[in-house]
Amino acid sequence: MDSVSAVAASPSVAEHARRHAGARRGVFLKWLRKTHGWLGLWGAILGFMFGLSGILQNHRAVLKINTPAPVVTNVRVQVPASVPQTPEGVSAWLSQELGLPHPFERVTRTPSQPVAWGDRTVRQPERWQMVFRTPTDMVQAEYWPDSRQISARRMVPGWWGVVENLHKANGTGVAWVLLSDSIAGCMILLSLTGLLLWTGLERRKLVGATVFVASVVATLAVTAVTI
Repeated sequence: MDSVSAVAASPSVAEHARRHAGARRGVFLKWLRKTHGWLGLWGAILGFMFGLSGILQNHRAVLKINTPAPVVTNVRVQVPASVPQTPEGVSAWLSQELGLPHPFERVTRTPSQPVAWGDRTVRQPERWQMVFRTPTDMVQAEYWPDSRQISARRMVPGWWGVVENLHKANGTGVAWVLLSDSIAGCMILLSLTGLLLWTGLERRKLVGATVFVASVVATLAVTAVTI
C-alpha cells in the first residue's frame, strides 16, 4: 500500500514536462523583456527627435508654428578656361571656389534642345545643374558650357529646416544614415518584441487579437484613402 501511495504521489511525466516547458517559457519571456528594454534605450534621444519632428511635420499648418525663414544668397561666377569642361572638373572647381566641404553630390546634364517660346521655337543651349546639400545648407547651381558661366543659389535653413533635413537624412553622410537605419530597425524590433510580450504575458488573447486586427484594417483603410 505504501509503495502504491508513493507512486501515486510522485509527479507524472506529463506534469514534469509541463513544468519544464513553463520554466523555459519564463526564461524566454525574461530574455524578451531585457531585449525590449535595451532596444528602447538604444537611440532613445534620436527616436524622440524623429517622433517629435514627425508630429510637427504632420501638424505644422494646424499648429501655425513660426519658424525662421531660410536665408537665400545668389551669386554668378565665370569659370576659368583652365578648368576641364567636364562635370567632375567644373563641380570640383566650384566647390572649391565657394568653400564647400565636399564636391557636389549630383550633376545633371540637359543637352541643347528646342523649346517653345510663345508661338515660336527657340534653341536652348546645353545646361548643367549641380546640387550640394548638407543638413545646414543647400547650394543649387546652373552652368552654361557655351558661356562658361555659373549661377549659384545658396539657401541656409533655420533650426527647423535643420531638424527636417536630419529627419529625412537630407545631405547627411553614411554614418548618419546607418545610425538612422539602426534606430528604424530598433522600432521594428520593439513592435515585434512588444507584441510577443503581450501575447506571452496577457491572458486576454481575443481582445488583443481584435485590437491588432482593427489597427491593421484602420491603417490599410486610411492609406488607401490617402493615396
